Amino acid sequence: MKKIYGVAMVLIIFMALAIVAWGAWLNYSDENQIANRMDNRRVEVTAAKAARREFAPTISLDAVRFVSDNMTDAVALTDGRILNWQVEKNEKVSKGQNLVEMVNESIPLKIQQAESSISRAEAMMTQARNSYQRQGRLKARRATSQEKYEEAEAQYMAAQGALREAQAQRDQYLVQQGWLSVKAPLDGEVLLIYQQAGAQVQAGTPIALVGDFSQLTFSLNLSDRDARHLQLGQAIYLAFAERKLSGKAYDTDYGVGNKERGMEIKAVLREIVPDLSEPADIRRTVWAVDNRARLLEPMLYTGVTMRTGQSYEALTVPLAAMIDKAHDKVFVLDAEGIIHLRTVKAGADDKKYIEIYDGLVEGDTVIVGNLDGLEDGMKVDAEVEGEN
Repeated sequence: MKKIYGVAMVLIIFMALAIVAWGAWLNYSDENQIANRMDNRRVEVTAAKAARREFAPTISLDAVRFVSDNMTDAVALTDGRILNWQVEKNEKVSKGQNLVEMVNESIPLKIQQAESSISRAEAMMTQARNSYQRQGRLKARRATSQEKYEEAEAQYMAAQGALREAQAQRDQYLVQQGWLSVKAPLDGEVLLIYQQAGAQVQAGTPIALVGDFSQLTFSLNLSDRDARHLQLGQAIYLAFAERKLSGKAYDTDYGVGNKERGMEIKAVLREIVPDLSEPADIRRTVWAVDNRARLLEPMLYTGVTMRTGQSYEALTVPLAAMIDKAHDKVFVLDAEGIIHLRTVKAGADDKKYIEIYDGLVEGDTVIVGNLDGLEDGMKVDAEVEGEN
């Protein structure tokens, strides 16, 4: 019995080991099959060729600050109290036109006192002139001394100086009286009124802001690579995010004409600094805007899109090829159907294509569709756009 029992135990142990070995072999075989399937797996993707195209980029700008070269304060040139306004806010004015009439009660009194001083000086000068002339006649007859003659001459000259001083004082007060009319410093519109009627102001106090917003300018700093495509006089078109033109900096009626959604405003390149003939990494570009449609104020606008009005030839790929927000990586397909992650240097885009400065050459194939889950070194089945 013991012998039979021993044989049975050996058989049981052998069968258990065989089952374990069979399971391990099956597991190994399945893993190999899965690995082989993974190695032979091909993901279907869409691809496109890098090609040179006529390109007119669109650039999104976080903010653009518009300024006016024709805007300045009308300033009180003397102390006084504002009597009345001759114009109203937003009214068009011409350079030298009266804006405000002021009054200063002391100036007429000072003018009157100066007139009295002039009368006294004129009387003294007449007396001194007569004395000088008399001494001159006596001197001719040798009836007076040289000393008395020179004394009369000195008194006459002093009297002339006193008269001129009194007249200058009066003229100064007359000028101050003219300053009581505050005038427009340039052609434009009354944008802001700082002081109301009845306010007491001192010399140098701003009374109103006068400006002309029919022409505005803004500046952009561009890389030399982007600026190289520009030419003086070239036009671009600015589009503003919805409701961004409703902001006011000066409470004018500018912007009232902006009723059309997606409206674009034309700007013309006026200056590039430094000039394109000089080496530079960054160039400052200055743009002029014809604002006679009264759409903009000199202020900061956000959410602005700039579209170039003139195209140029550039190496581009579809914007969909960019796999990250930084727009610096793409998947490139080789001849064996294997994709490779590549770093590129990209520029502006036109919402469909993006310009490539470095990292690709014309004819390279990039993946543009079904990018989810792709990894460097993966084999793919690619359908290249334009080759079917």
